[in-house]
Amino acid sequence: MTLNDVGSPWLSSLVSVTLAALGVALAQFLERRIARLIRTMEPLQEGRRKQLLTLVGTARWIVVAIVVASVGLMVLNHFVDVTPVLASVGVIGLAISLGAQTLMKDVLGGLFVLIENQYAVGDVIKIGEIAGQVERITLRTTSIRSLDGSLNLVPNGEVRIVSNLTRDWSKALVDVGVAYEEDLDEVVVVLTELAEELTVDEELAPLLIGTPEVIAPVSLGDGSMVVRVTAKTIPGAQWTVKRVIQKRVLQVCARAGIELPYPRQEVLIRRTDLEGMPATGRGGGPEAGPGTEAPSP
Repeated sequence: MTLNDVGSPWLSSLVSVTLAALGVALAQFLERRIARLIRTMEPLQEGRRKQLLTLVGTARWIVVAIVVASVGLMVLNHFVDVTPVLASVGVIGLAISLGAQTLMKDVLGGLFVLIENQYAVGDVIKIGEIAGQVERITLRTTSIRSLDGSLNLVPNGEVRIVSNLTRDWSKALVDVGVAYEEDLDEVVVVLTELAEELTVDEELAPLLIGTPEVIAPVSLGDGSMVVRVTAKTIPGAQWTVKRVIQKRVLQVCARAGIELPYPRQEVLIRRTDLEGMPATGRGGGPEAGPGTEAPSP
Protein backbone atom coordinates (compact mmCIF):
# COMPACT_ATOMS: atom_id res chain seq x y z
CA MET A 1 0.00 0.00 0.00
CA THR A 2 1.50 3.32 -1.04
CA LEU A 3 0.99 6.81 0.32
CA ASN A 4 -1.00 7.75 -2.74
CA ASP A 5 -3.37 4.87 -2.15
CA VAL A 6 -3.96 6.10 1.38
CA GLY A 7 -4.30 9.77 0.52
CA SER A 8 -6.41 9.41 -2.63
CA PRO A 9 -9.78 8.63 -0.93
CA TRP A 10 -9.34 11.51 1.46
CA LEU A 11 -8.38 13.89 -1.31
CA SER A 12 -11.34 12.79 -3.44
CA SER A 13 -13.64 13.16 -0.45
CA LEU A 14 -12.32 16.67 0.19
CA VAL A 15 -12.90 17.61 -3.45
CA SER A 16 -16.41 16.17 -3.33
CA VAL A 17 -17.28 18.06 -0.17
CA THR A 18 -15.83 21.27 -1.62
CA LEU A 19 -17.87 20.87 -4.79
CA ALA A 20 -20.97 20.17 -2.71
CA ALA A 21 -20.41 23.34 -0.67
CA LEU A 22 -19.99 25.32 -3.89
CA GLY A 23 -23.17 23.74 -5.26
CA VAL A 24 -25.14 24.68 -2.15
CA ALA A 25 -23.75 28.23 -2.25
CA LEU A 26 -24.62 28.47 -5.95
CA ALA A 27 -28.17 27.29 -5.28
CA GLN A 28 -28.60 29.90 -2.56
CA PHE A 29 -27.11 32.61 -4.80
CA LEU A 30 -29.44 31.70 -7.68
CA GLU A 31 -32.41 31.67 -5.31
CA ARG A 32 -31.65 35.22 -4.14
CA ARG A 33 -31.12 36.51 -7.68
CA ILE A 34 -34.29 34.89 -9.04
CA ALA A 35 -36.32 36.06 -6.03
CA ARG A 36 -35.04 39.62 -6.54
CA LEU A 37 -35.98 39.42 -10.22
CA ILE A 38 -39.48 38.16 -9.39
CA ARG A 39 -40.03 40.96 -6.85
CA THR A 40 -39.09 43.62 -9.42
CA MET A 41 -41.35 42.32 -12.21
CA GLU A 42 -44.04 44.99 -12.47
CA PRO A 43 -46.74 43.28 -14.65
CA LEU A 44 -46.78 40.22 -12.38
CA GLN A 45 -49.83 39.81 -10.16
CA GLU A 46 -49.22 39.63 -6.43
CA GLY A 47 -50.69 36.13 -6.12
CA ARG A 48 -48.51 34.79 -8.93
CA ARG A 49 -45.49 36.58 -7.44
CA LYS A 50 -45.96 34.82 -4.08
CA GLN A 51 -46.42 31.48 -5.81
CA LEU A 52 -43.19 31.85 -7.81
CA LEU A 53 -41.25 32.91 -4.71
CA THR A 54 -42.56 29.87 -2.85
CA LEU A 55 -41.63 27.53 -5.73
CA VAL A 56 -38.12 29.01 -5.93
CA GLY A 57 -37.58 28.47 -2.20
CA THR A 58 -38.86 24.89 -2.40
CA ALA A 59 -36.72 24.16 -5.46
CA ARG A 60 -33.62 25.39 -3.63
CA TRP A 61 -34.47 23.13 -0.68
CA ILE A 62 -34.83 20.10 -3.00
CA VAL A 63 -31.56 20.85 -4.82
CA VAL A 64 -29.64 21.17 -1.55
CA ALA A 65 -31.10 17.89 -0.29
CA ILE A 66 -30.13 16.07 -3.51
CA VAL A 67 -26.59 17.53 -3.51
CA VAL A 68 -25.99 16.60 0.13
CA ALA A 69 -27.32 13.06 -0.37
CA SER A 70 -25.28 12.53 -3.56
CA VAL A 71 -22.05 13.80 -2.02
CA GLY A 72 -22.62 11.63 1.03
CA LEU A 73 -22.83 8.55 -1.17
CA MET A 74 -19.78 9.59 -3.18
CA VAL A 75 -17.68 10.07 -0.06
CA LEU A 76 -18.88 6.76 1.32
CA ASN A 77 -18.01 5.07 -1.99
CA HIS A 78 -14.39 6.13 -1.57
CA PHE A 79 -14.04 3.92 1.48
CA VAL A 80 -16.53 1.07 0.99
CA ASP A 81 -18.46 -0.49 -1.86
CA VAL A 82 -21.88 1.19 -1.78
CA THR A 83 -23.52 -1.27 -4.22
CA PRO A 84 -24.59 -3.78 -1.54
CA VAL A 85 -25.33 -0.84 0.76
CA LEU A 86 -27.68 0.67 -1.82
CA ALA A 87 -29.34 -2.70 -2.32
CA SER A 88 -29.87 -2.99 1.41
CA VAL A 89 -31.08 0.58 1.59
CA GLY A 90 -33.54 -0.18 -1.19
CA VAL A 91 -35.01 -3.10 0.73
CA ILE A 92 -35.04 -1.14 3.98
CA GLY A 93 -36.55 1.84 2.17
CA LEU A 94 -39.34 -0.33 0.82
CA ALA A 95 -40.08 -1.60 4.31
CA ILE A 96 -39.95 1.91 5.73
CA SER A 97 -42.19 3.28 2.96
CA LEU A 98 -44.87 0.77 3.90
CA GLY A 99 -44.88 2.14 7.41
CA ALA A 100 -44.18 5.77 6.48
CA GLN A 101 -47.55 6.49 4.97
CA THR A 102 -47.85 9.66 7.05
CA LEU A 103 -44.62 11.01 5.56
CA MET A 104 -45.76 10.24 2.03
CA LYS A 105 -49.11 11.87 2.76
CA ASP A 106 -47.33 15.01 3.96
CA VAL A 107 -45.13 15.12 0.85
CA LEU A 108 -48.08 14.65 -1.50
CA GLY A 109 -50.01 17.29 0.42
CA GLY A 110 -47.09 19.71 -0.01
CA LEU A 111 -46.97 19.03 -3.74
CA PHE A 112 -50.68 19.79 -4.10
CA VAL A 113 -50.31 22.98 -2.03
CA LEU A 114 -47.59 24.21 -4.39
CA ILE A 115 -49.16 23.04 -7.65
CA GLU A 116 -52.65 24.34 -6.86
CA ASN A 117 -51.26 27.51 -5.26
CA GLN A 118 -53.54 27.13 -2.25
CA TYR A 119 -51.39 29.58 -0.31
CA ALA A 120 -47.92 31.06 -0.57
CA VAL A 121 -45.24 32.55 1.65
CA GLY A 122 -46.54 35.83 3.06
CA ASP A 123 -50.24 34.87 2.99
CA VAL A 124 -52.30 34.98 6.17
CA ILE A 125 -54.16 31.68 6.52
CA LYS A 126 -56.16 29.70 9.04
CA ILE A 127 -55.87 25.93 9.37
CA GLY A 128 -58.13 24.55 12.07
CA GLU A 129 -57.38 26.49 15.26
CA ILE A 130 -54.07 27.85 13.93
CA ALA A 131 -54.02 31.25 12.20
CA GLY A 132 -51.12 33.44 11.16
CA GLN A 133 -48.73 34.39 8.39
CA VAL A 134 -47.00 31.73 6.29
CA GLU A 135 -43.23 32.04 6.69
CA ARG A 136 -42.04 28.88 4.95
CA ILE A 137 -43.39 25.99 2.88
CA THR A 138 -41.56 22.70 2.35
CA LEU A 139 -42.78 19.43 0.90
CA ARG A 140 -43.53 18.17 4.42
CA THR A 141 -44.58 21.12 6.59
CA THR A 142 -45.94 24.65 6.52
CA SER A 143 -44.53 27.17 9.02
CA ILE A 144 -47.13 29.62 10.34
CA ARG A 145 -46.28 32.57 12.59
CA SER A 146 -49.20 33.36 14.91
CA LEU A 147 -50.13 36.80 16.19
CA ASP A 148 -48.54 36.08 19.59
CA GLY A 149 -45.20 35.31 17.89
CA SER A 150 -45.31 31.52 18.19
CA LEU A 151 -44.15 29.48 15.18
CA ASN A 152 -46.50 26.61 14.28
CA LEU A 153 -45.31 23.72 12.10
CA VAL A 154 -48.30 22.13 10.36
CA PRO A 155 -47.76 18.86 8.42
CA ASN A 156 -49.08 19.32 4.89
CA GLY A 157 -50.92 16.03 5.15
CA GLU A 158 -53.06 17.51 7.95
CA VAL A 159 -54.26 20.41 5.76
CA ARG A 160 -57.91 19.59 5.09
CA ILE A 161 -59.72 22.93 5.13
CA VAL A 162 -57.63 26.08 4.83
CA SER A 163 -58.90 29.68 4.87
CA ASN A 164 -56.74 32.13 2.95
CA LEU A 165 -57.44 35.60 4.37
CA THR A 166 -55.25 37.51 1.90
CA ARG A 167 -56.01 36.05 -1.52
CA ASP A 168 -57.09 38.42 -4.34
CA TRP A 169 -59.02 40.80 -2.04
CA SER A 170 -60.24 41.09 1.54
CA LYS A 171 -63.17 42.66 3.37
CA ALA A 172 -63.43 44.65 6.59
CA LEU A 173 -66.64 44.24 8.61
CA VAL A 174 -67.59 46.75 11.30
CA ASP A 175 -70.78 46.16 13.32
CA VAL A 176 -72.17 49.24 15.06
CA GLY A 177 -74.71 48.80 17.86
CA VAL A 178 -77.25 51.66 17.96
CA ALA A 179 -79.84 52.34 20.66
CA TYR A 180 -83.47 51.69 19.78
CA GLU A 181 -84.33 55.28 20.65
CA GLU A 182 -82.26 56.57 17.71
CA ASP A 183 -83.66 57.29 14.25
CA LEU A 184 -82.37 54.45 12.07
CA ASP A 185 -82.65 56.47 8.84
CA GLU A 186 -80.56 59.25 10.34
CA VAL A 187 -77.93 56.74 11.45
CA VAL A 188 -77.74 55.32 7.92
CA VAL A 189 -77.32 58.81 6.46
CA VAL A 190 -74.48 59.64 8.87
CA LEU A 191 -72.62 56.38 8.22
CA THR A 192 -73.13 56.66 4.45
CA GLU A 193 -71.55 60.11 4.49
CA LEU A 194 -68.67 58.64 6.46
CA ALA A 195 -68.26 55.88 3.86
CA GLU A 196 -68.04 58.45 1.06
CA GLU A 197 -65.44 60.43 3.02
CA LEU A 198 -63.28 57.33 3.40
CA THR A 199 -62.95 56.93 -0.39
CA VAL A 200 -61.13 60.27 -0.64
CA ASP A 201 -59.14 59.89 2.57
CA GLU A 202 -55.39 59.99 2.00
CA GLU A 203 -54.82 57.19 4.52
CA LEU A 204 -57.51 54.73 3.45
CA ALA A 205 -58.16 55.46 -0.23
CA PRO A 206 -55.15 53.41 -1.48
CA LEU A 207 -56.35 50.43 0.60
CA LEU A 208 -60.00 50.42 -0.52
CA ILE A 209 -61.61 48.75 -3.52
CA GLY A 210 -64.79 50.69 -4.23
CA THR A 211 -66.97 52.58 -1.75
CA PRO A 212 -67.82 51.04 1.65
CA GLU A 213 -71.44 49.97 2.07
CA VAL A 214 -73.85 50.48 4.97
CA ILE A 215 -76.33 47.68 5.74
CA ALA A 216 -79.06 48.38 8.29
CA PRO A 217 -80.27 46.71 10.32
CA VAL A 218 -78.29 43.48 10.35
CA SER A 219 -79.82 42.17 13.56
CA LEU A 220 -81.97 43.26 16.50
CA GLY A 221 -80.38 42.51 19.84
CA ASP A 222 -81.61 42.84 23.39
CA GLY A 223 -80.14 46.28 23.95
CA SER A 224 -79.36 47.59 20.45
CA MET A 225 -79.92 47.24 16.72
CA VAL A 226 -76.83 46.43 14.68
CA VAL A 227 -75.80 48.43 11.62
CA ARG A 228 -72.96 46.98 9.52
CA VAL A 229 -70.32 48.85 7.52
CA THR A 230 -68.48 46.70 4.93
CA ALA A 231 -65.38 47.76 3.02
CA LYS A 232 -63.67 45.76 0.25
CA THR A 233 -59.89 46.15 0.55
CA ILE A 234 -56.67 45.05 -1.06
CA PRO A 235 -55.31 41.73 0.30
CA GLY A 236 -54.20 41.96 3.92
CA ALA A 237 -55.44 45.52 4.55
CA GLN A 238 -58.76 44.58 6.18
CA TRP A 239 -57.44 44.87 9.74
CA THR A 240 -56.01 48.36 9.21
CA VAL A 241 -59.19 49.53 7.49
CA LYS A 242 -61.36 48.07 10.24
CA ARG A 243 -59.45 49.89 12.99
CA VAL A 244 -59.69 53.22 11.17
CA ILE A 245 -63.43 52.79 10.44
CA GLN A 246 -64.16 51.97 14.08
CA LYS A 247 -62.34 55.11 15.19
CA ARG A 248 -64.18 57.29 12.65
CA VAL A 249 -67.56 55.78 13.62
CA LEU A 250 -67.04 56.79 17.23
CA GLN A 251 -66.14 60.32 16.15
CA VAL A 252 -69.07 60.91 13.76
CA CYS A 253 -71.62 59.38 16.15
CA ALA A 254 -70.38 61.62 18.96
CA ARG A 255 -70.72 64.70 16.73
CA ALA A 256 -74.17 63.68 15.52
CA GLY A 257 -75.40 62.86 19.03
CA ILE A 258 -76.07 59.21 18.17
CA GLU A 259 -76.00 57.03 21.27
CA LEU A 260 -73.98 53.85 21.07
CA PRO A 261 -75.20 51.68 23.95
CA TYR A 262 -72.87 49.63 26.12
CA PRO A 263 -73.49 47.27 29.05
CA ARG A 264 -74.18 49.31 32.19
CA GLN A 265 -76.16 49.12 35.41
CA GLU A 266 -78.52 51.87 36.55
CA VAL A 267 -79.48 52.22 40.24
CA LEU A 268 -82.80 53.94 41.05
CA ILE A 269 -83.05 55.50 44.52
CA ARG A 270 -86.62 56.30 45.60
CA ARG A 271 -87.08 58.84 48.45
CA THR A 272 -90.21 58.53 50.60
CA ASP A 273 -92.21 61.72 51.12
CA LEU A 274 -92.35 62.36 54.90
CA GLU A 275 -94.83 65.24 54.75
CA GLY A 276 -98.09 64.60 56.60
CA MET A 277 -96.59 61.93 58.79
CA PRO A 278 -96.80 62.53 62.57
CA ALA A 279 -93.62 63.76 64.10
CA THR A 280 -92.05 61.58 66.72
CA GLY A 281 -90.23 62.53 69.87
CA ARG A 282 -86.98 61.34 71.15
CA GLY A 283 -88.58 58.24 72.60
CA GLY A 284 -90.32 57.32 69.38
CA GLY A 285 -93.90 58.26 70.53
CA PRO A 286 -96.06 61.31 69.75
CA GLU A 287 -94.51 64.60 70.75
CA ALA A 288 -95.98 65.98 74.05
CA GLY A 289 -97.99 69.17 73.60
CA PRO A 290 -98.25 72.12 75.99
CA GLY A 291 -100.10 71.39 79.22
CA THR A 292 -99.56 67.72 78.97
CA GLU A 293 -97.58 65.74 81.37
CA ALA A 294 -95.33 62.99 80.39
CA PRO A 295 -96.25 59.65 81.93
CA SER A 296 -94.22 58.63 84.88
CA PRO A 297 -91.98 55.66 84.46
